[in-house]
Order: sequence, then C-alpha cells, then structure tokens
Amino acid sequence: MQTPDYQRLDRAHHLHPFTDFKALGEEGSRIIERGEGVYIIDSEGNRILDGMAGLWCVNLGYGREELVEAATAQMRELPYYNNFFKTTHPPAVRLAETLCRLAPPHINRVFFTGSGSEANDTVLRMVRRYWALKGQNDKQWVIGRENAYHGSTVAGVSLGGMAPMHQQGGPLVPKIAHVRQPYWFQEGRPAGHDPDAFGRECAAALEAKIQELGEDRVAAFIAEPVQGAGGAIIPPASYWPAVKAVLAKYDILLVVDEVICGFGRLGEWFGSVHYGLAPDLMPIAKGLSSGYLPIGGVLVGDRVADTLIEEGGEFFHGFTYSGHPTCAAVAQRNLELMEAEGVVARVRDDLGPYLARRWQALESHPLVGEARCLGLIGALELIDPATGERFDESLAVGNLCRDLCFASGLVMRSVGDTMIISPPLVITHAEIDELVDKARRALDATLERLAAITSDTHEESLT
Repeated sequence: MQTPDYQRLDRAHHLHPFTDFKALGEEGSRIIERGEGVYIIDSEGNRILDGMAGLWCVNLGYGREELVEAATAQMRELPYYNNFFKTTHPPAVRLAETLCRLAPPHINRVFFTGSGSEANDTVLRMVRRYWALKGQNDKQWVIGRENAYHGSTVAGVSLGGMAPMHQQGGPLVPKIAHVRQPYWFQEGRPAGHDPDAFGRECAAALEAKIQELGEDRVAAFIAEPVQGAGGAIIPPASYWPAVKAVLAKYDILLVVDEVICGFGRLGEWFGSVHYGLAPDLMPIAKGLSSGYLPIGGVLVGDRVADTLIEEGGEFFHGFTYSGHPTCAAVAQRNLELMEAEGVVARVRDDLGPYLARRWQALESHPLVGEARCLGLIGALELIDPATGERFDESLAVGNLCRDLCFASGLVMRSVGDTMIISPPLVITHAEIDELVDKARRALDATLERLAAITSDTHEESLT
C-alpha cells in the first residue's frame, strides 16, 4: 500500500482524537511507519526528529528491543489476567514495588489504571472516598486550574480547565472549580507584574476560591508541576511554595498530576521532587512505559492509603486492564533501563542545561517573545515583531509554524501561538543542535510566509 491508499482508508474508517474530521479528510493524514531513536519515518521515507516524544511519552526513544523482548516474554507466560477479587500476578507486584521505591518516601501504594485519564478519574473517586471515611462528607469540591489538562474522559475534562473541551462536553462532573493559571507571559507580563509577585498572586487566587467555597467543603487541589498541554507553562519560583502554604493552612489534599512530568522529564523521577512537593496523590502514565504499551496509575500517599485500607472496606472502582501483566512487565523493564543508564541524572545534569542554553538563543528571533525551558520541556511564545504582542487569532500562526516544522523535518507542537517541545530523554547534544536549528529554520519560514500574507492583503485592499 502507498500513502494515498492509507489516506483513503483512514478517511473512510478512522475518527482521530482531537481532530477536525472534515479538515483532516480534505488534507489527508500523515502516515508514520517506523521509529528509530529520536526519529520517526513516514510512508514517503522522510526522517523527522520527534521533538514531542510521541505525546510526551517515548522517553527511551524508538526501537528499544529490550522492551519488545519484555513484552514477548510476558505474553508467552501470562498475556493477561485481572487484579480483581483478591488476585494478582508477579508483573504488577514487581512494578508496584519499583514505583514506590522511586517515589517520595511517604508514598508506598499504587493503584493501576490504563491511562492518565483513567488515573485522574481514580483520583476524583479516591479523594471523595477519603474524606467520606474521615467523616467529612461535605468535602467534595476539587479545585483545578484554568487551561489545565487532566485527560479527556468526563472526569478528566471536568478536572481540567480547557474551555473548548468544556463547551463540547455537556454537563460536567459537579463540584469542581478552577482558578487562574501561573502563566506569567500571557497574564502576568501584560499586567506589568514581575514573575514572583505574579506567582504569589495566583496562589492568593487559590486561597480566595477556598474561602469562597468554604474550607470545610474543599477536598483537594489538582495541578501539574509544569502545565504541559496548556503550553509548557513553567510557574514562577514563588508559586509552589505559596500554594503549599495555602493547602497546609486549610487541610486540603494536594494532587500533583505527574502524567507528563513524571519519569525524568524535569530531571527528577517526578516533577513534585523538583519543586519540593509532598503530594497526597500522584497520577502517572506516559513515560512509565515510554509509551510502548498503555499503562497508568495513581501513587497514593500514606495519609490517604492508610485510611482506605484501615477504614474503607471495599473500594468499588477499577478497570479490566488495571495492572495488565504485559503492560506492567514492559513498564518494569523501562524503569530498570532508565536506572541502569542513568537517564534521569543525565537530563538533570547534562541534557537539560544544554537544551536550555541552545533554546534560549531562539529568543533573539524576531518572532519569539519568550523562550523558556526546564529539563526537557521547552516553549517558544510567538509574537508580532511589529508590536511585540500576540498575533490576531485568525492568522493561526502557531499552526502555520507547526506545519512548517513538519516540512523541515521536526515535530514541534503548537498550543495557540505557543510552540512546545518535549523530546525523548535519550536525545544527544548533536540531536539537540539539530532540533534547535530546524526550529529556527521553521521560524524563518513562518516569518517569510507571514510577510507574504501581509503583502497579499495590502494588494487586495488597494484593488
């Protein structure tokens, strides 16, 4: 089959996630056939540097035979069995022990799921169950952040704060509120606030929402260490210490969504370690298996786990594929390889600082208002060189830049007019150089295309 054959069948039968179905049908899908290291290869033979590690997940890169072998061996021995009804199997047990060893010391239990969305569904159930067991049935409200992403199931959408998703979902899960995000470039900079003052202001907004709802009615606050899908939003240094103080003051659970930041992305095993947090619950997924098989979970702190175990009785929640043995075996091998190869320390001490230096140089480009980076997450804020402000949304400059990135052999995602990267954790210095060079070429091409659009518009107005 050739590319047009795949596109024809795809158009006829496949509804893609997060896609304008009509537009995709008119344009045709990109067909990705293979992966090697940090590269993907499409059906036309084009070799593309995957600056997004799939969807923030292919931490060890493509083509790791050790993970293929782990899956093959487990499928021959026990391809599937469930963890319901007082039953388990060695892969789930081994993985649970490994995860709790890598987690902060106050976390000693894990509840397995099939994805990050399912993990956040589990969080909502577990948080409300915990407070009910503590005799505080009114503590039902969960506070999230505007523009946050916690999955696309009904509970995940409700916990997240993305307005377009809310508009399509019908009635959402009740008793979930949202407060402002710590997005300095978008919200603090235009108002003239310095980053630290803005970070404290965002934490104050959380406290104001708690007081509005009533501290005896708020169960938890959920947030990502760095907002990933929202635009790689790195909070000001003042933000997390101020948030921790607010939650401690009102005895509210902290849920740190580690689906994107977990497993080395920020140069620590978990983003909460980087920020010195001690969360009560940590949803995990993505990098847990380097994306080779679907698996997720919730790391549960002792405060919550002990209550569920000692006072809870049966917890009526779970999934057919919770702790799936083949997925668990691959995740276990993935974590073993990351430990043996020193991947996390290399991100912290070498790759992260190197990327930050190279990425920061892109701030000199006329289209870039800010280049920010932490670990192996980076973002570029696109601005109109003439004004220093955002472009008109109708121009869809971020989407234009994204498409030109693909044309230059780079996957770089657009979130509005914010360009973001999250490459595999095994990327080399030479590959980082290639990534940055291709990003600069795409920025140049975007600037040229915008100049042509402006020129065409001017000529049309004259005629």
